[in-house]
Amino acid sequence: MEQTKELEDRVHKLAVSLEKTQITEYVNYLNDTKKLILTNLLAGLARGVGMTVGFTILGAVILYFLQKLVLLNLPLIGDFIANIVRLVNFSLQK
Repeated sequence: MEQTKELEDRVHKLAVSLEKTQITEYVNYLNDTKKLILTNLLAGLARGVGMTVGFTILGAVILYFLQKLVLLNLPLIGDFIANIVRLVNFSLQK
């Protein structure tokens, strides 16, 4: 009798824990193919836009610093960087 009561308490605690994790909603979400595809499509689009914006900003910052290095007139590095900046500006103007 004592063991049955203890087992009932453990099962009840387990059921409450599973309910708190909302596992049934997650399983229903996984079974809803349209919702799953839509969510993944939107997440992929957001990642793509984020990467594009991030790489654009990073590229602009790198070009900015390269242009500043050219203005310092460092003999060897300045010529190399000037060529890179000219190539990038030429390709951007196309």
